[in-house]
Amino acid sequence: MSQWSQVQQLEIKFLEQVDQFYDDNFPMEVRHLLAQWIESQDWEAASNNEPMATILLQNLLIQLDEQLDRVSQEKNLLLIHNLKRIRKLLQVRLLPQIEVLNKMTQVINESDVLMNNMLLEELLDWKRRQQIACIGGPLHSGLDQLQNCFTLLAESLFQVRRQLEKLDELLTKLTYDGDPILLQRPHLLERVNFLLYNLFRSSFVIERQPCMPTHPQRPMVLKTLIQFTVKLRLLIKLPELNYQIRVKATIDNNRRFVLCGTHVKAMNMDESANGSLSVEFRHLQPKEMKSSAGSKGNEGPQMVTEELHSISFETQVSLYGLTVDLETSSLPVVMISNVSQLPNAWASIIWYNLLSKDSQNLGFFNNPPTATLSQLLEVLSWQFSSYVGRGLNSEQLNMLAEKLMGQQISYNDYQLSWAKFCKEHLPGKSFTFWVWLEAILDLIKKHILPLWIDGYIMGFVSKEKERVLLRDKMPGTFLLRFSESNLGGITFTWVDQSENEVRFHSVEPYNKGRLTALPFADILRDYKVILADNVPENPLKYLYPDIPKDKAFGKYYSSQPNEGWALYLYDSTDPHSPSDLLPMSPSVYAVLTEHLSPTVIETAVCCKFFHS
Repeated sequence: MSQWSQVQQLEIKFLEQVDQFYDDNFPMEVRHLLAQWIESQDWEAASNNEPMATILLQNLLIQLDEQLDRVSQEKNLLLIHNLKRIRKLLQVRLLPQIEVLNKMTQVINESDVLMNNMLLEELLDWKRRQQIACIGGPLHSGLDQLQNCFTLLAESLFQVRRQLEKLDELLTKLTYDGDPILLQRPHLLERVNFLLYNLFRSSFVIERQPCMPTHPQRPMVLKTLIQFTVKLRLLIKLPELNYQIRVKATIDNNRRFVLCGTHVKAMNMDESANGSLSVEFRHLQPKEMKSSAGSKGNEGPQMVTEELHSISFETQVSLYGLTVDLETSSLPVVMISNVSQLPNAWASIIWYNLLSKDSQNLGFFNNPPTATLSQLLEVLSWQFSSYVGRGLNSEQLNMLAEKLMGQQISYNDYQLSWAKFCKEHLPGKSFTFWVWLEAILDLIKKHILPLWIDGYIMGFVSKEKERVLLRDKMPGTFLLRFSESNLGGITFTWVDQSENEVRFHSVEPYNKGRLTALPFADILRDYKVILADNVPENPLKYLYPDIPKDKAFGKYYSSQPNEGWALYLYDSTDPHSPSDLLPMSPSVYAVLTEHLSPTVIETAVCCKFFHS
């Protein structure tokens, strides 16, 4: 007969004493159900051998699992409930406590390293990539992966927090002097809460920076009284937070701006594949407050397009007894009141995001830093690739470097000032480098986009370089380049030969006004000059280097050839013929040919000379 069976046959007064031996630390149900197994183990040896005691504990839990399976088949609900509770209790209490706390400490330490040495570093890197993408750089990604990591880490820390709370419940039932749980639990709980606070604060990010829908490729430039959009995301995605977080939008009062529209919105799980917890503001618009009496308005040192403003968002998260205040801000934005200010405002956005990683440096233009020429040329190529679908090659970039700095032996490490880029006029011109470049971008976007994307426009080439390129080519070879003297103009130059003399001919630049009336490809097709024998001829034969004109531009022609509208005059025998030729309408040409000799006509036309 087992010892336990003998104990049960004792008199009642002794059974009451036995009952006092058992409590939650080792419930009587375990002694009863596992009597035979318990009595067959060498507990005395295990009491002096920790590895053996650990093995016995694991075996005890296995035996308890087997009993749980047995009673589950018998559908004894009360006993099933008690056994599950007992097993959980034994697993916590019978494990060595320095071991339980060590494991928790290890999890907390690993979470700390993961958050500070990996997650937050990767988040900073993502934010920098977002800055670069906003000014036309490579597309940024990785937010979904960050969300998964933030969420898993938050879930792990909340699990540790719950386990620490369970230990607190055990302390109310049993403790002793020097109990490590009593001594270490408060510190561990403080560390877990601190990690969760920082994790939540870092997880509140601007997923899409403020942008007017009318100018999607010019984010962070906002026009007064025009709505803009901005999207925020909480990288800790927990179902309990759906529709529970309300976000409020505000703007700094640096220059008397207020935000009109819906200021407060709730975050919710969107319907994308990853289902982020986000909110998008679509109906905010900045409004400038009227100056008070006697106020002179903005008296700062910057122009309006150099003033930086910040749009902030704040909210509060309450979850599992933890309350955290969250706040984040957009990258600096520029406020404009007229679309004509957009180019210079965009230049400010470019310069800031190229050179600053501090998202709150609103005084950046008090003393703007210089950029290396290589930095600037890269970002200029981004403008063309993002805005008009094709970046700039090394030869085109070299021409821009020369435009900015003049001819240099080497441009390596050359420092370029903000004023040189955007405020000082180009030599001999009435406009800045950036205004000139922005006008070309606008011309391409609105009038010659397909030709630019397919690479048929050389664009950035000086007059000197174009002559070097064309000199040895077949007569009728031409190239297309942007005007250096007219804003938003494009011209073409072709080469011919007369009595073994190479000659170059250019036309007055076509700007958006002239290109609105007729597509540029049709102009190239129908372009004519009048030779000395009054025979009209199209001198454009081959696009540089040797592409037949119709092969290059045929797919862009939009109408039937026009035989009369593009007549030009020049004397093919005159070695001093002007390099810029002006168009002549058929009616004007008819009048001239009726009343003047060809020589007089040519002389009259030659007197009208334009440099492109």
